[in-house]
Amino acid sequence: QVRLVESGGGLVQPGGSLTLSCAASEVLFSFNTMGWHRQAPGKQRELVATITNDDKTNYADSVKGRFTISRDNAKNTVHLQMNSLKPEDTAVYFCNGVRQFPRRSDYWGQGTQVTVSS
Repeated sequence: QVRLVESGGGLVQPGGSLTLSCAASEVLFSFNTMGWHRQAPGKQRELVATITNDDKTNYADSVKGRFTISRDNAKNTVHLQMNSLKPEDTAVYFCNGVRQFPRRSDYWGQGTQVTVSS
């Protein structure tokens, strides 16, 4: 059974930084894409950033230039470096792994809370 375990969330002041990590129970190359999504109270879950097996990245407009997604294949871990954090970044952040074959399958972690507040 695939497990994705997030860590690194917490409370940070506006303008601060946090790094989230997602440890996968299986090799990262078994997923076509890894990503981070977030869900704020009363809002739908939204995509934050994704990274493919060939290191192509994609970011939501709201985080471009502030967040960086990366992967450590040797440790089966994906990171999300978050800088210049804003109160509107407050949300539960979820790690997501996608396999496309034989059919699309999505795997999710339990989430980690990020709170940006003074």
